[in-house]
Amino acid sequence: MIPEGHAGGQGWRALLAGLAFAVTALAIYTLFQSGFGRPHPPSAGSSYVPAPPLKVTPGTSRPAAAAAAPPEPLLAVVSDDFWLTYLPRGLERSGGGAVAPETGVEGGWARYGTPGRYVEVEVEHGTVAADWDAYRARITVLDARETTVRGRPAVVGRHPRGGKVIAWLERPGTGAWVRVSDSLGGELLAIAASARAPVGD
Repeated sequence: MIPEGHAGGQGWRALLAGLAFAVTALAIYTLFQSGFGRPHPPSAGSSYVPAPPLKVTPGTSRPAAAAAAPPEPLLAVVSDDFWLTYLPRGLERSGGGAVAPETGVEGGWARYGTPGRYVEVEVEHGTVAADWDAYRARITVLDARETTVRGRPAVVGRHPRGGKVIAWLERPGTGAWVRVSDSLGGELLAIAASARAPVGD
């Protein structure tokens, strides 16, 4: 049983809650009606100065465009099923083809650049890349450090013939490596991360 005094206290609390709600609603309504926060055009006495009109070259209807930087290469094909979406500026394809015939291996390779500044890429399909352990045993990397390429297992280090190299398992059955000259060592990870292959075999 509830004492009589508590019932009256609940009524006052309900009345105060309703009053607080009404005051809050009135404040919000007044704020929205005032236009607070809405952009207004500048008044006649303001210090607003419009931007000068664009200069149009005679004989054209559009403003002259600024000189654009030369476009970056967007696609560097290594083989029919493997490509790069990034290469450092100024590298052109200087070699490539199918990998040497070998049991359990097929794929392609490509070389971009000159003897002093180059990127070499090779992709191999078959049983040599059945899993990471098999592919890792195939690739010689000096001063090797474990890493990843787009979440896939990889190893990075020095190539036996010079330069830096990164090798990774693109997926079971497909392995790849990228070798760069020492002058492009800072670009190695970006080049490897740009490698793409079709989804599903």
